[in-house]
This record gives sequence, structure tokens and C-alpha cells, in this order.
Amino acid sequence: MLKEPGAHQHALEMVTLESLVPSDHLLRQIDACIDFEFIRNKVKHLYCIDNGRPATDPVVLFKLLFIGYLYGIRSERQLVKEVEVNVAYRWFLGFSLTDRIPDASTISQNRRWRFVGTPIYQEIFDQIVEQAQSSGLVTGRVLYTDSTHLKASANKNKFDVKEVEVAPQAYLDALDAAVDADRESHGKRPLKVRNEPPKTKQNKVSRTDKDAGYMVRDGKPKGFFYLDHRTVDGAHGIITDSYATPGNVHDSRPYLERLDRQRQRFGFEVAAVGLDAGYSSAAICQGLEERDIYGVIRYRRLNHKPGYFYKRDFPYDAETDHYLCPGEQRISYNTTNREGYREYKSDPDICKNCPLLTQCTRSANHVKVITRHVWQDAKERIDAHRKTAAGKKLYARRKETVERSFADGKQLHGLR
Repeated sequence: MLKEPGAHQHALEMVTLESLVPSDHLLRQIDACIDFEFIRNKVKHLYCIDNGRPATDPVVLFKLLFIGYLYGIRSERQLVKEVEVNVAYRWFLGFSLTDRIPDASTISQNRRWRFVGTPIYQEIFDQIVEQAQSSGLVTGRVLYTDSTHLKASANKNKFDVKEVEVAPQAYLDALDAAVDADRESHGKRPLKVRNEPPKTKQNKVSRTDKDAGYMVRDGKPKGFFYLDHRTVDGAHGIITDSYATPGNVHDSRPYLERLDRQRQRFGFEVAAVGLDAGYSSAAICQGLEERDIYGVIRYRRLNHKPGYFYKRDFPYDAETDHYLCPGEQRISYNTTNREGYREYKSDPDICKNCPLLTQCTRSANHVKVITRHVWQDAKERIDAHRKTAAGKKLYARRKETVERSFADGKQLHGLR
């Protein structure tokens, strides 16, 4: 028999907020692992001690922001509305069913003015990583790093072209020393000390968001983007570092610096790292070996002109330090340039009569030039790890850690 439901909206019930939140709710699990009370002391110096109206508890403010990011609520006005009707959010924030939720403008004004320009966000992030570390959720033994692009709120067609200074690579001093040592071992004089003016290049600068970078990558959309460079611990997929750069900054540029920061800040004894092909450079491989870290880096397919020999068709003999061309000519060492590459040049008198010349080079002087980085040996050793059983196992976990972290961030937390 079909019966009309009774009106229960205004019935008086005796309940507690604690009983309304399921025991397996995500916020309960987070609350059990993370103590947010440290935030109050972190921001104490940003508040007046003896003047003004009582401030909204900063722990509540940051918890509100945390809920917004966690559940992909992009608007602070919508965030307040969600907290008003969600008992789990109220429980997490320490509010009762009848407590008034802070106004959206209170959240935005504190975020935009009180905390801007301070390291508080990084300090909170680091403190939570340390809590995860003390709980055994982070080991720091195996780290996975990658980057993903985040679209800037800027029209890709509205920009100015400006001449900007190119920031020098952090490893230039080490590279100069390696170049001088290599030239000396080949009987060459050291190069003169760098006295060059700063290099500049033309960049597209957005008229709306000057911090964004114009990104042009194969298989990626063109426009103004940011890059989220993220490191994830291999034990349980906890993010241990997140660093944003403009979208036109290469993945590899901030890598070693951010890796060292984690080792120093958290005391990580990093044994191994797994990286995508964007990090496949001689400088990073050399840096990993200097830090005694086992690296596994995905293979990067190099550009190749159809109809020409591949570089692998010119085997290198380390004992005699020469390359052997498909025509059986020994291509010998010539010099080491400032960029860190040894140059090996062929004999033009032999090359100009070679039947394979058109597959080898089209230079006007019939000289084949092969370059080899002074840190190429380190790169080849790191590349070899990819083919071992241990390397394959380590790299396979990358999709379960950092790639999943990005997927969750974009699908669940509003980062798309």
C-alpha cells in the first residue's frame, strides 16, 4: 500500500555532530594524521597582539582553504555555502551546527593581503610533510618527479613581445670546470673566463598575467600556462614538493635545486628517483651520480632527418676516444667548446669521395661533426638503468605515484 510520507523537517532530534560524520570519512582520516594547530604560532607575528577586533582563527582560515582545494571548490563564496550545509566540513573546522561560518570576504582578504608575500604556505606544506614523515607515510628513499601544465587565465592572443634576460643555468660553474679539465686532458689550453653580457631572448608576455609563460610543446596546447613541478614519495604517494614556474621553463631547470631542498629540509636519504624523458639531460645525470642516487629516466627520442644516418650508427670507442663512421673512417677529437661538448671532426679529403656522403652530411666543406657532452658517460650509465630489472620495476611505479597525483589533482581537486 502506497502511503504519503510524513513531515519530519521540524521534528526535534537529539544528535551530536560527532555521530553524524561517518567513521571512514576522508576528513576524519586526515584529522587523525595531521595536527593543524601549529599554524596559529606560524602566523602569530602577522597579527596585532593588543589592538583591533578579535580575528578569525587562522587555523580555521587555512582549513577552509584546504577544504576548497581538497574538494575542488574554486569559489570562496561557494565554499562558505558548502560548509554551511555539510556536517563533515563543520566537524573538521570545529564548528557546531549553529555556529556562524566566516564570510567569504574574510577568507579572500586574508589570503590576498595578510599572507601574501610571506613563506607561510611553504612552511605549512613542509610541516605537514614532516608530520607524514613522523607517521611513517613518507620515507624519502624513492622519489618521482614530473610536471604538468596549468592553464593561466589569460588570452593567448593578447601579449607583448619583450626582450628578457635568460637566467643562467645553476650548474655553469661546474660545467666550466669540467670543460677546462677535459681540454687539459686533450692537451688544449683552458678557455677564457666567461665575460659575456647576459643573454637575452624575445618572449611573449601576457597583458593580463605577466607571470604566466607562453608554452609551445609538441602534443600540448599553445598559450599562456604555468607548470606545476611536483615530487611524490614512492612509499604512499605523498607529495613532498610542489613548485610552480611559468609554462616556458623547461622541466629540468629547477629539478636538482628542488631535489637538494628536500634532502636538506626533510633529511631525505634519497636512494633512487624515477623521471620522465623531459629530465633526460647530461647535467641531471651527472648531478644524480654526484649525489649517489640511482636514477631511472625514460628514453627520449631525438630529432632525426629522414635519409640520414642515426647517431647510433657511429659507434664510440672510449679507449681510443674516437667515433667510427659507416664508411670505416675514424672520426677523431678536435676540441671541447664552452657549451660542454667535445667536437669530433672527420677528414674532408676522405669524406668527399665517400659513396655514403649524402647520408652522412651535406656540409659545404664535406666535414662530419659529431658532438659528445663531457658528462655523456654519466648519461649513458643512467640510461642503462632503464633496461635492468630493478630499473623497470622502479619506473613502473611512476604511473601509480606522480602521474596518479596529477590525475587526482585535475579530476578531483579543480586543478584542470
